[in-house]
Amino acid sequence: MKKFNKTYLVFSLLLLAVAGIVLIVQHQGSSKYIFNEGKAHGTYYHATYLQPQGIDLQKKLEESMHRIDLSMSTFQPQSIISRINRNDETVRTDINFETVFRTAQEVSAKTNGAFDITVAPLVNAWGFGFGSESRKQSPNIDSIMLFIGYKKISLKQHQLVKADKRIMLDASAIAKGFSSDMAAKVLEENGCKNYLVEIGGEIVCKGKNPKGEKWKIGIDKPIDDSTNVVNQIQTIISLSDKAMATSGNYRQFYYRNGKKFSHTIDPRTGYPVNNNVLSATVVAPSCMMADAYATAFMVLGVDSSLLVCKSLPEVDCYLIYSDKNGKNRVIFTEGFKKYLTE
Repeated sequence: MKKFNKTYLVFSLLLLAVAGIVLIVQHQGSSKYIFNEGKAHGTYYHATYLQPQGIDLQKKLEESMHRIDLSMSTFQPQSIISRINRNDETVRTDINFETVFRTAQEVSAKTNGAFDITVAPLVNAWGFGFGSESRKQSPNIDSIMLFIGYKKISLKQHQLVKADKRIMLDASAIAKGFSSDMAAKVLEENGCKNYLVEIGGEIVCKGKNPKGEKWKIGIDKPIDDSTNVVNQIQTIISLSDKAMATSGNYRQFYYRNGKKFSHTIDPRTGYPVNNNVLSATVVAPSCMMADAYATAFMVLGVDSSLLVCKSLPEVDCYLIYSDKNGKNRVIFTEGFKKYLTE
């Protein structure tokens, strides 16, 4: 359920390639805006903000991201989630873990299990997770499915209770979104009313960009490219006071015997998704919510995604899919129209 997608932030006409993930266009006359960038959560982050006293908040932003790692990163051996995965009976959950957990369970329920943080053993088994399993042969899915399922876990008195000790969690499809929300909170608490923060393509923005306009964000055209170097924009949206996340299967995949295996796993079947959705972009009140639903919509397919999305207040989606002739098509909810600039 990991996601590595391209997002484009458009501020004016000067393009600057940053780490092959985000194209940021900065307005030359925007000296009052501060720009920070760096590494976080196994990817890159970027933050552009107007701080009334001109205070650089990079240290505080990175401290926030580090706290999320200590709670939710499966690549941090002593994180809360890693200790839970090892069945450490002494570990207690913190407020960050509990916030993400409750939202994950809510999204799981509303998508009938298309989103599920107990997917870790499957993600690892298919060679996409924090394990070291080989991609040369298919795993024994029937045996793994015995300990997959969001209904098999619960929180009680700051402890995660498992129905089976083999259950492991993977929050990578929601934690970066949550971290973006927390970074935005840092900016808010320090007087910023105009900002955009992005972590690995998960975005939270408020107010205006350096040109005094809504933030311009590009949705990537889904072109199979595991090298992350092909840059083409599908469309540009105008966004403010919202969060956005995009999930797709065109960056993380591999082929075996001529068949493509994508990194998005359907927790209900145990297999990589095999539908016609190429990418799912979700705009929501929180990036944590947008992140989780974007992954769920990759699993659900076009019709079910639209049905679920229409039932969610303040949530809209933009889906790129392949028709029966292999041609890329676009469909979006009625509410998404207000964000389109083209």
